[in-house]
Amino acid sequence: MAKRQFEVWKGKNKFIFKGRLIFGPDAKSLIVTLLLIIVPVIIFCTNVARNLFDETSGNVAGYAILMATVVFTFYVLVLLFLTSARDPGIVPRNLHPPTEEICYDSSASIDVGRQTPTPRLPPTREVIVNGEPVRVKYCITCQLYRPPRCSHCSVCDNCVERFDHHCPWVGQCIGLRNYRSFFLFISSSTILCIFIFAMSALNIKFLTDDYGTVWKAIKESPLSVVLMVYCFIFLWFVGGLTCFHLYLIGTNQTTYETFRYRGLERPRAYNLGCDLDGNRREKVEDDREIGGDLLKISQRGEAEDA
Repeated sequence: MAKRQFEVWKGKNKFIFKGRLIFGPDAKSLIVTLLLIIVPVIIFCTNVARNLFDETSGNVAGYAILMATVVFTFYVLVLLFLTSARDPGIVPRNLHPPTEEICYDSSASIDVGRQTPTPRLPPTREVIVNGEPVRVKYCITCQLYRPPRCSHCSVCDNCVERFDHHCPWVGQCIGLRNYRSFFLFISSSTILCIFIFAMSALNIKFLTDDYGTVWKAIKESPLSVVLMVYCFIFLWFVGGLTCFHLYLIGTNQTTYETFRYRGLERPRAYNLGCDLDGNRREKVEDDREIGGDLLKISQRGEAEDA
């Protein structure tokens, strides 16, 4: 009986439920991420939210704060799971490598002034994307020419379409298929931090009104202050990350491209500009279609021989 693809997978990914869920090699870091989310929420619900419920005399506002916290936390955890357990856009390895082309390599010559033909593949090829030339590289590990905006992740040992980065907090590459859930995860985490910070500050305000001074209010509910400090620190991280990816989305870039072309001229093939007139904007060719064409080109020689 033939083995399924996940059973003969050459990358470093981890599979569960017979290959239905795919994780990165550092999936254990998810435990840390889950604790960073769940522990503060439990502290908030069992202390701050309960005190706010008492302050509001058990009316609708008290129930709303508690339910909003639970539901939104569940939403954040679902987004985390979708980001970490989904295929980020892995390009399958080529089972039939393209035929090597005969190229002259002067470094391999034996006699002076004589070139020895050495079979090798060109390291790059040029394709046209949106009227602009784009160079695609040959991946020795995956034995194929990478589609445009594709890169090989050294952590997962896979080529990933529209590779953004490998995120250790979710234990997975961020690429074409899970970028949306990743962005929703960090933006929702930002909102959750703001919400818990605001509710903790509101709790301190209520306690100050009851006890007369801020110091007595802090002594009465020190966990509110702890949560405010915690959320303030992490807000700089997830909030800054959200703003950065908003910039990337607005300029149609990836994290990898931003740091790779730092100080250099960036490829203009993916820049849609600010012109919203569809008649004057050329359509960007689909990356996966180009990748398929490259695979067909690279295997054409073998097909003709067969």
